[in-house]
Amino acid sequence: MQLRYSFRVYPGAGQRAALAKAFGCARVVFNDALRVREEARAAGLPFVTWAELSKRLTAAKKAPERAWLGEVSAVILQQSLRDLDTAYRNFFDGLKGKRPKMGAPRFKSKRDNRQSIRFTANAAWQITPGGKLRLPKIGDLKVKWSRSLPSTPTTVTVVQDAAGRYFASFVVQTDVSEVLPKTTPEVGIDLGLGHFAVLSDGTKVDSPRFLRRAEKRLKKAQRDLSRKEKGSISRNKARVKVARAHARVADARREFHHQLSTRIIRENQAVAVEDLAVKGLARTRLAKSVHDAGWSAFVSMLEYKAARYGRTFIRIGRFEPTSQVCSACGVKDGPKPLSVREWTCQACGTVLDRDVNAAVNVAKAAGLAVSACGAQVRRAPLPAPRSEAGTHPKRPTRLVREQTGIPGL
Repeated sequence: MQLRYSFRVYPGAGQRAALAKAFGCARVVFNDALRVREEARAAGLPFVTWAELSKRLTAAKKAPERAWLGEVSAVILQQSLRDLDTAYRNFFDGLKGKRPKMGAPRFKSKRDNRQSIRFTANAAWQITPGGKLRLPKIGDLKVKWSRSLPSTPTTVTVVQDAAGRYFASFVVQTDVSEVLPKTTPEVGIDLGLGHFAVLSDGTKVDSPRFLRRAEKRLKKAQRDLSRKEKGSISRNKARVKVARAHARVADARREFHHQLSTRIIRENQAVAVEDLAVKGLARTRLAKSVHDAGWSAFVSMLEYKAARYGRTFIRIGRFEPTSQVCSACGVKDGPKPLSVREWTCQACGTVLDRDVNAAVNVAKAAGLAVSACGAQVRRAPLPAPRSEAGTHPKRPTRLVREQTGIPGL
């Protein structure tokens, strides 16, 4: 499978100027190609192909008003056309029902939060013996290598985020040598807000609430931004401070997701999760907490890591009544409000933890070999049978002593 490894890069002043020029050229080529296709659609003409757009790009580089396009690598301009093709393909596939619906391609702006360029092998980029990233017409960039690449990368994408940070994102191909040895445990996961994840073995992972913990600092930074004059240098500095504050929150959340998902995949042979309606929950009063949890990103990590390390990943339907069914006897007890965190099954008298019971039911719905023994269940005190109720006459002393192992006199 293909994986993407991202590393922080630190360009110098001249390299930042060269990257800004490359970002601008790629953006202009993308917008010009989009404009050509939109004009052809409005005029009722056939769809303009990628080959025709490539010819027009070559002709535009020779024109005086677009001659500056030749100052950057030609590969990033061609890749910008490829990106436009991909955007159109995703849009049409969404209309046909082949994938979730996406909006039509839009024009890019230099004020967008993310700017990027991509180099393929044709651009002759390389990693130098000194560990720097050498890019054509940009120079050698200093890279903060946090880990080694598993194989030779095929492409590299240089990204500038809203906080002004630069990253080099490598695409590599992995092999079957990374498959982990088989293990026995199988686990179901119930995602929530009180606890981020509850496993069917009874493990509960607290929700870090990164956004909630950073709200005070974010509020101050955004208040300072709102007081700056639009278009001023001080406003741009305040905007960068806000972006960096949000980036710290996003980085902490991503690191938490990576660590937890890796641990779960390494310790379990099969993992089952529920397909949550995140978009619907994000429109409720719990929207901020739902976005802060980041369930979709976490589940995506579980899915690709399971495929990478030879584990089984199962996603059950969102309409499974996992919180309504007793994991001990299987009787459906009906819906319960969110305030009910523990309930007693009316059929078998088992006291169930709501979240752990749901995690066990998620695993059972996925067909995993999980029992309710690890679900932190206990028998509720039942009324004594009628034959055992009431006052009984005292038994003979001899019988009592014989029952206790003391020989009678």
